[in-house]
Amino acid sequence: MKQDKIIVSETSHNSSDPYDLILSNISVVNLLNEEGIDEENMHEDAVISYYVDYYLAQYSNGNFSQFVWNSGWSPELNKTIEEGLAKMGAKKHLELFQEQCLKVEQLEEGELEKYFKSQYFGPNKTRDKLKNSSFFSLEEDLIELHSQWLKNHPDLKVLPIEEMFSELEKLVGRKIDR
Repeated sequence: MKQDKIIVSETSHNSSDPYDLILSNISVVNLLNEEGIDEENMHEDAVISYYVDYYLAQYSNGNFSQFVWNSGWSPELNKTIEEGLAKMGAKKHLELFQEQCLKVEQLEEGELEKYFKSQYFGPNKTRDKLKNSSFFSLEEDLIELHSQWLKNHPDLKVLPIEEMFSELEKLVGRKIDR
């Protein structure tokens, strides 16, 4: 059974903190993962939201080089993030993401593999080459854009917590431990 709605809590939807809505979706995706539901069976945009937040967290915590290191540089993941940034209308973030992806693609042959085998901390020329701190001064609030995109999504289903669990239990086909 495929999830046809992005399910979030009523509390997060009504919150004044835009990140609460994103966090509610992340919680649902994590729960479905824990219950053994494949991403292919989750709502595509719920998964996109999840990975755009992953990208934001990685970049915020350790710059683009950390995102590359921790993600293992997956073309599928990068495509998902690129698609998400475009859907959210995050033009400046999308432009920077594409610019940074190009940097990785233009690394010398074998440099990326060597980067993954090296120590992240300490002297690391590739890590330093992949950093771009302009991310922190972009005049575009990715959390706000992300939250608004979710809030206005045609497939968004806002439910009280108990009803969320009932809906998710239908999807997984069994009771979920709470």
